[in-house]
Amino acid sequence: MKKLLLAAVLAAPLVASADGGWAGSGELGFAASRGNSKSENLNAKINFSKEDDVWKDNFYLTALRSKGNSTSIQTINGVPTAVTRYDYTANRYEAGASAGYKFDERSYLVGALRYENDDFSPFTYQAVLSLGYGYTAIKNERTELSFEIGPGYKRFEPILTRETESDIVGRGLISFKHRFNENTGFENTLLVEAGSDNTFYQNDSGLVVNMNKTLALKLGYQIRHNTDVSPGTKKTDQLMTTNLVYNF
Repeated sequence: MKKLLLAAVLAAPLVASADGGWAGSGELGFAASRGNSKSENLNAKINFSKEDDVWKDNFYLTALRSKGNSTSIQTINGVPTAVTRYDYTANRYEAGASAGYKFDERSYLVGALRYENDDFSPFTYQAVLSLGYGYTAIKNERTELSFEIGPGYKRFEPILTRETESDIVGRGLISFKHRFNENTGFENTLLVEAGSDNTFYQNDSGLVVNMNKTLALKLGYQIRHNTDVSPGTKKTDQLMTTNLVYNF
């Protein structure tokens, strides 16, 4: 099931790109330390989008990997001993795609698919397929604001039971973009997937400063929240990033 969902997401832009007209961007952030402490952090994102008089499409892939020294107390030969290990502290991959068919300049029918695999979340994976209605409330040279809402079908695997479950969810998306001037812009996306077993929230904010037509710097802040988690697991994860962005 997971492989089929991921394959469908990966194939989406290849099928749709046959008639061209796609634009995209890639983001990359990396940090490493050596010496008294050792750590490596990598986050990356690639995004493609296309909009014409009939279609409004989007596709993205994200990755977050982090390794570092962690110390725990273990009993060795009956003696409590501090043991330091160099291991993963974050390991997450996410892919998503949406296709919107326009009824007019503002209204559209949208189908969306999202898949994520996270070693440090309450769920081994989550996959959501949805169909809904979208509306572009504002769209001009500086500002764009759109809403999407509709039902969806979710498959997920709680890390506690390791058993695949399913649920009917309601999906909502609010996307906002604003350009302060030619070189500086702000963007925010709020995603909600509400079900009877769990409600998932994800908010991505980003401040983008262009260095030229191709390269930019982006300061990002992400909040992810699950309402139903296993004991000992935090409901909210936060991530701050500073990335180099390449537009193509």
